[in-house]
Amino acid sequence: MEGLQAIKYRRGQLEVLDQLRLPHEFVYEDVTTCEEAFSCIKSMRVRGAPAIAIVAVLSLAVELHSGKDAHANQKSTIKYIEDRLDYLMGSRPTAVDLSNAIRLLKSIVQKTNSPSSTDVDTVNEAARAKYIEAAEKILEDDYTTNLAIGRYGAEYLRRQQNVITTPEQDLDDLKYYTTSPPNTQGAPDQTYRKLSVLTHCNTGSLATSGHGTALGIIRSLYKMNYLDHAYCTETRPYNQGSRLTAFELIYENIPSTLITDSMAGALFQRLKVEKNISAVIVGADRVARNGDTANKIGTYTLACLAKMHGIKFVVAAPTTSIDLDTASGASIKIEDRAKTELTQISGAVVGKDGKVDVNDSKRVAIADQRIDVWNPSFDVTPFVLIDAIITEKGEVVKDERGHFNFKHVMPTKWAELFGADGTNRKVRIYCYA
Repeated sequence: MEGLQAIKYRRGQLEVLDQLRLPHEFVYEDVTTCEEAFSCIKSMRVRGAPAIAIVAVLSLAVELHSGKDAHANQKSTIKYIEDRLDYLMGSRPTAVDLSNAIRLLKSIVQKTNSPSSTDVDTVNEAARAKYIEAAEKILEDDYTTNLAIGRYGAEYLRRQQNVITTPEQDLDDLKYYTTSPPNTQGAPDQTYRKLSVLTHCNTGSLATSGHGTALGIIRSLYKMNYLDHAYCTETRPYNQGSRLTAFELIYENIPSTLITDSMAGALFQRLKVEKNISAVIVGADRVARNGDTANKIGTYTLACLAKMHGIKFVVAAPTTSIDLDTASGASIKIEDRAKTELTQISGAVVGKDGKVDVNDSKRVAIADQRIDVWNPSFDVTPFVLIDAIITEKGEVVKDERGHFNFKHVMPTKWAELFGADGTNRKVRIYCYA
């Protein structure tokens, strides 16, 4: 696995990078219990929908490997697993990856509960082994998924670019690339303008098992030589963009610039043409069946600005983040967080010489502490503002009626809900905003 790792795991041992100490300190914490995983998630020492699910389910795998279920008041291992997963679900209710992983793991361990087996120890051992194997597979699959999302997303954005028919003299290699046109392998090369993008929050290696979703697309654009520049928002109030995304971009030597959340409109207005700003790329904590997308607060604002300036708005999400059981964003639970996230901030002290002292951290007030605060962690972007949703199975764009349909990327789940031909459905496929 290349690059940064937010999660290090080998059977029986789980380490999580404390993201609250980035970018100045690089410290891994041992996670040996579900309680420690819950604390990591709730305090946002680990964050990002895929990483949250992975840390949660692997923490229980560590418990089972060490035999903690054997001392749980004589409960069966299956009951122990179900109770622990229910507990972990409360750590971050908005992230659908966690609920999907829990549902999958419960189903897997239930299949080990054979009515014909009278040997409790055999059943418990089977449940323990199956759980650990399945949890490890979630980690493995996430990395493969992210690489695919990166590739599909980069190619989608490449296809939006127009051929430069009247190239400038002495083309700057830093601003242009040459390749055969999309879907014309073997045709003469054409010249294209490299593109720039804006991303929000952190959706890279630090939010996943590696590579990332939205930031994974940016990584792939850069490796394919399609990228001119990446802009990232600071992402108030928790500053995942300035603390984490900026750190990842610098770590990978990707040309990048940090802006405040409130500068996005000015960026599009003044630099869209000069820098060929072609897309806003974001991740997702939950995508509803109609395409409404819950993501870090501020995403909806960026979607409105992108629409105003004719810039593609792209959601990068594994199919595990797509919730076909939820009809629209109106049904997505939004988590409210502490008021102190807006009124206080922590950071390493900068000395008079301009150097950062990682051993001296201070928490300071940045607002009158008496002011009331509204601090929703997420907002919901309506599907009408989204141009494409990129999954590990390919891109999903709206049909001629202007609706998203996830049937081709989630055929099994789709058939369970609506029948193989979509006619025996108990719920409406389309929800109108």
